[in-house]
Amino acid sequence: QVQLVESGGGSVQVGGSLRLSCAASGFTFSMYRMNWYRQAPGKERELVAGITSTSKITDYADSVKGRFTISRDNAKSTVYLQMNSLKPEDTAVYYCNAVQLAITFTNDYWGQGTQVTVSS
Repeated sequence: QVQLVESGGGSVQVGGSLRLSCAASGFTFSMYRMNWYRQAPGKERELVAGITSTSKITDYADSVKGRFTISRDNAKSTVYLQMNSLKPEDTAVYYCNAVQLAITFTNDYWGQGTQVTVSS
């Protein structure tokens, strides 16, 4: 029932831009912190950006700060990642993640991922 569906990935040249989208369903989107993670082959999954549920406070990995922007539209249950000035090291599978923390439980949902390839 819970679904996170990423879209917008693809192949771009160095310096190009992409906007990733993650459409959520099956849970109360506005109550969840949303994150974008990425994982390159042979590397650990890393947090790229996060945004809080209602205050929309954002944070970014140092490697993408100033180039990427995370945003959300709670009315559309969608979170976005605008990626500008892309570099080859941005090549990875990007995953959408939703987290809800409560006193007695934690919900943690993941999408299937979308491939981003940046060629030099």
